Amino acid sequence: MLQDTVRTGTYQQAFFQNASDFKDKVVLDVGTGTGILAFFAVQAGAKKVYAVDAAQSIDIAKQISESNGFTDRIVFIHEKVEEMELPEKVDVIVSEPIGFLLVHERMLETYAIAREKFLKPGGLMMPTTGNIVIAPLTDETLYREQLAKIYFWQNTNFFGLDLTSAVERAYEEYFSQPVVGYFPAASLLSSERTVHSVDFSSVTAEELQNFEVLFSFRIEQTAIMHGLGCWFDIVFSGSTATVVLSTSPTSPGTHWYQCRLLLRHPIAVNRGQTVSGSLFFEANEKYSYFIHMKVALDNTDISSSNRINLHDQMYHYLNAPPHAEA
Repeated sequence: MLQDTVRTGTYQQAFFQNASDFKDKVVLDVGTGTGILAFFAVQAGAKKVYAVDAAQSIDIAKQISESNGFTDRIVFIHEKVEEMELPEKVDVIVSEPIGFLLVHERMLETYAIAREKFLKPGGLMMPTTGNIVIAPLTDETLYREQLAKIYFWQNTNFFGLDLTSAVERAYEEYFSQPVVGYFPAASLLSSERTVHSVDFSSVTAEELQNFEVLFSFRIEQTAIMHGLGCWFDIVFSGSTATVVLSTSPTSPGTHWYQCRLLLRHPIAVNRGQTVSGSLFFEANEKYSYFIHMKVALDNTDISSSNRINLHDQMYHYLNAPPHAEA
């Protein structure tokens, strides 16, 4: 992830452009990993940084800190945020708690717990807000690729074996996978977007357990709607500047890519019609979510639904990000 220059560079830009928020302040870095955000906080002027991680990668962070002369300003803590204590409240909390589609890995809950335990009243969260963005999508090639995998299980004589009893299970398996990779903006069927915002300055861990995103779109081209195209933005709202990191299909590529959620049964849509529905996110024990997706073609009896297992991604790298296409 350090080699994701969009991600890493945007974090540094957000800290440096809001250096007044860091100067002589006490900072908590949640999930410090190899320490990059703690180092950026020191470079931005922080007088002390508590860098916390339960993983062994914190040893690498300590080594880099020593070689760069930061040991007098960074305190490394090898514990879980939920279990540790600090000797003081902090002015700023920084973290990179983001999974694909914003919420995968469920690190946002730890970020919220850290705020409740350690942030001074009126303190700053960086990033400050996260936005899940969705739009209706057509992708015949991807849909047929998934169907082709299922057709294999329709074999009635595979070395003398009948595999057809597994067909329904194959449908569930392949269409429950979120497809992670770039997709072109031209595959979106509407210029309208539904945005679900998460305010990291106030959201609780409990509120992140289950939540619903309602959507409605006016279709702008006649096509087959195979599902939803999704991505996220994170926003750093400092006292001097607001910096946005977007993973949209029109933005430079990141290691998060974008995400496609497919319907098992696509819906034929005409220009001018509207579709509406919901995504219900249900936290699971795999540090991710089940997403219950419902889509209806308004003013008809046509609808489709699916359950997505957000933890069981299929990676699909056939498309290039915008800067690679140029």
